[in-house]
Amino acid sequence: MLLGRAASSIINHKPSYQGTVPAIMTLNKIPTKDRESFTEHLKHSTRILALCGAGLSASSGLPTFRGAGGIWRNHEATSLATPEAFEADPALVWQFYSYRRHMALTANPNPGHFALAELARKRSQFVTLTQNVDGLSQRASHPASQLHLLHGSLFDVRCTEFYCDYSERDNFTDPIVPALAIPKGSSQPLPSIADNTGEEASKSLAAAMQGNKASQEGKELDISDAGIPIPRISPEELPQCPKCQKGLLRPGVVWFGEALPVKTMSAVDKFVEKSDIDLMLVIGTSAMVWPAARYVEEARSRGARVAVINMDKQDGKRNLTKRDWFFHGDAGTILPDILSPVIGDISA
Repeated sequence: MLLGRAASSIINHKPSYQGTVPAIMTLNKIPTKDRESFTEHLKHSTRILALCGAGLSASSGLPTFRGAGGIWRNHEATSLATPEAFEADPALVWQFYSYRRHMALTANPNPGHFALAELARKRSQFVTLTQNVDGLSQRASHPASQLHLLHGSLFDVRCTEFYCDYSERDNFTDPIVPALAIPKGSSQPLPSIADNTGEEASKSLAAAMQGNKASQEGKELDISDAGIPIPRISPEELPQCPKCQKGLLRPGVVWFGEALPVKTMSAVDKFVEKSDIDLMLVIGTSAMVWPAARYVEEARSRGARVAVINMDKQDGKRNLTKRDWFFHGDAGTILPDILSPVIGDISA
């Protein structure tokens, strides 16, 4: 598989974090009593389950496309994440996901990703279930056998043809096809046939001026902005299936209305049902919807104490008991700190 220069360097990223983790940690004032009780429990925990959400990726600077900020080019991001959207306009959907792939590849795993990966190496019975599709956990060298992707991956693709079973994992080519490359300036103002107010033409002119400025500075255009024109792409220019040579490839993520991956669910269910669980980590997610909520409750029913790491106090403190912990703040900062008694100093 041929890789773009950026993608190639990212994949070869060393599984260690070079940064200023200890200095950043001073911003998080964890009560001494909570730190001591968690540390004592962590040291004696062998069977651990983690559930990761968008808050972990946000620490790497990635947009979550959830809640109030979930807009891409005036489209609700959730409206582009459906089979119906892909059938109606595969080019638009691929432009959205190609943008997300590119953003994920230009971001780096944060210390939280590396901390979880190191904990997996230290604890063979530690399993992580992630709702994130950005590939950052994989790039942090999290052991694959201990990492389960609930919503798939931006870097997996599969054929949409009914009778074709082609799929590919970890395709980090960026762009995946030339037509989906992020434009670099030299935009031209586009006339609008439908609008007679001049508003659309003004936006197009402003976008063209921004594009020319970006081109002079060597920067890519921010195509998440609806004011930036994007090229019209024909179906023939989109990713094609190399096996059946008839179907379009689609991103290997779970869209709204689709079933969650059976193998992933079965593997996690098997882990939960096998024996008691010592500790449940809930990271960057409210864990209020199925199946996340179910796993938290099942882990607790098997004896687990729950530790929540979340930027949102309201989300994080729901349904916690006196046996549980809540760590308020950035998961990328807190995880290396609270896990250090087992994983050591990952900044070294």
